[in-house]
Amino acid sequence: MSRICSIRGSHVRSGGRIHRSGLAKKKGGIGRHVTKVVKRKVSPNLQNKRIWVPEFGHYVRLKLSCKAIKTITKNGALNTLMKAGLV
Repeated sequence: MSRICSIRGSHVRSGGRIHRSGLAKKKGGIGRHVTKVVKRKVSPNLQNKRIWVPEFGHYVRLKLSCKAIKTITKNGALNTLMKAGLV
């Protein structure tokens, strides 16, 4: 299954991690040096949730990021689902 939020559309992004070697100058070394830049993946914090929609009278099962859960809590389930185009 894809790692995409149903509401916000946030997905896995790629980034870089910098590898460094050496001892810092303030710790008595000659400084840190970049030796390599490695690709890494940054995943959204996705949760499988059942959201109660009182206007429909039943639950809707969604894969949501935590930010989307906060949005649903703030704006209401039906309003958020309509804005996302899921209803």
